[in-house]
Amino acid sequence: MTASTASLPVIGLGRASAPARQSTTGLVLAVASALAFSSSGPFVKPLLEAGWSLGAALLVRMGVAGLVLSPALVLAMGRQRGFLRRHWRLIVAFGLMPVLGCQLFFFSAMQRMPVAVALLIQYLAPVMLVGFVWLRTRRAPSALVLGGSAVAIAGLVLVVDISGASFDLLGTLFALAAAVCVCAYFLISERAGDDLPPLALAASGLLTGTAVIGVLSLVGVMPFHAPDVSVVLAGTAMPWWVPLLWVAAIATTLGYALGVMAVPRIGSRVASFVGLSEVLFALGFAWVFLAEVPAPIQFVGGALILAGVVLVKVDDLRSPPAAPAAASVPLP
Repeated sequence: MTASTASLPVIGLGRASAPARQSTTGLVLAVASALAFSSSGPFVKPLLEAGWSLGAALLVRMGVAGLVLSPALVLAMGRQRGFLRRHWRLIVAFGLMPVLGCQLFFFSAMQRMPVAVALLIQYLAPVMLVGFVWLRTRRAPSALVLGGSAVAIAGLVLVVDISGASFDLLGTLFALAAAVCVCAYFLISERAGDDLPPLALAASGLLTGTAVIGVLSLVGVMPFHAPDVSVVLAGTAMPWWVPLLWVAAIATTLGYALGVMAVPRIGSRVASFVGLSEVLFALGFAWVFLAEVPAPIQFVGGALILAGVVLVKVDDLRSPPAAPAAASVPLP
């Protein structure tokens, strides 16, 4: 698949013809990616509360993850002459939107509105993807997809618990921008293949995001504070580098690596709904490490999210294989 000319498969179409083993592998990778990503928040939160700036945390997080995955990028550049020249557009887009933009917009929204509300708006991304395909193809989604979307969003509302929350216009715009960046993550990841290896895409995007955040920190746009502090996780005091090393070398590295490998296997629509499980895993991590016990209604919401994912996946299995000429729309 050539980055400059390849078209984007219609989300959720043409996946029924994929081997069952490949689809199963993709689902496992997507769930593992959500599990990895979900541990970032509970581990970064104590650092920010202890005096670390967001810019410093993001710089270390993205930089270490990019370096860990960099051998895949070096290998791809060795195999393909002019690799960066051919794929620079997708690499820059991946670095600016899924890697950097999503985190900056979400944390900006979080500073102006309750975290639960910002999280809810950001995770409207799966529904936005369904609407994107509906708009581009002018083909209405099936009843299963619409029903699964409604059930999953209802479950998300229960999980994040937005009762009594207030809305802020600018904060809402930031959260919507984060949701668009999440959509870009799934759309760009679906473009990965033999010509653009998924791990090389993840590595180059992370390094691009690191370079941008580094420049913003140097010129003073992003504050940079990284004090030598101790944090408490699961009732145990530990130095700052322990949670940050986990977030950078494990959570971020595995989250992006497994995610970009999963999306081409199961399609961006199914992958985006599976990604909602990140909210459930985050609740579990916060319960264990921050002693934030979930309410019973949140467990009900988790069940609804899983039900919505199942409905969307069932529709994906029922979809007939799409013809190559009709099953693609250009990436805007």
